[in-house]
Amino acid sequence: MTNDPSTPAAGSADSGDPVSKIDTSVPHSARIWNYWLGGTDNYEVDRIAGDQYRAAFPGIVDIARSSREFLVRSVRLLARRAGVRQFLDVGTGLPTADNTHQIAQRVAPETRVVYVDNDPLVLMHAHALLTSAPEGATDYREADLRDPAAILSAAAATLDMSRPVALVLSGILGHVPSYARAKEIVRQLMDGLPSGSYLSLNEGTDTDETYVRAQRAYNESGAVPYHLRSLDEIAGYFDGLDVMEPGVVPVTRWRPELADVGGRDGIGQAGGVGRKP
Repeated sequence: MTNDPSTPAAGSADSGDPVSKIDTSVPHSARIWNYWLGGTDNYEVDRIAGDQYRAAFPGIVDIARSSREFLVRSVRLLARRAGVRQFLDVGTGLPTADNTHQIAQRVAPETRVVYVDNDPLVLMHAHALLTSAPEGATDYREADLRDPAAILSAAAATLDMSRPVALVLSGILGHVPSYARAKEIVRQLMDGLPSGSYLSLNEGTDTDETYVRAQRAYNESGAVPYHLRSLDEIAGYFDGLDVMEPGVVPVTRWRPELADVGGRDGIGQAGGVGRKP
């Protein structure tokens, strides 16, 4: 749950557009996620909420870290084996180690990456995201997940939309209350990308009752809710795409590194990668 679509906005990191005031009175999922990952870009209200969640469900830290590890593996595979040179990362959250452009540009420095988020704190850190290899490019765009057309239009300023793009959605769709609407958002974004494009997606699952209870308590705290979904629902986001092996599975089982084999199989986060025919 790295970003919530609560404040519609548009513009780029250096456009001079007004940035909405950072609200430190309620916890925010991007900042809590940053806290769980060991970052410092969070406030006391986020740390309190994060600690309360972790007390109810200690496995949330493993979920946060495993989600990041899935991102690293999937982006690296797309850049190395699929030859993708353009990425659109929607709901990127706060900068941390191994951001999408860093992973991809280690493989191919000419890679171009557009990040999309709508959190003012993320916008304040946009320059960290904009540090690209000289052969490539990165850009940050402030936009709302619920407006796929605006996201695609903004991305076209940096990406060649006639060439394949890898769309990255990591822990963002759970912020959309309606599963049907979340699925439609994925479809609209993928419809705007050409044949040969990819979707890398991971989301929280409802497979662990302790996780479900902890998430319910979080949703009732006044923070922007995040909705856990079934494995079948997460697989549904890939309808119409050719899903790569091993399919849509818990993220620890998606092409794990040798050192990770056998660990954390029951984790409540599932993901996969699919190719648009």
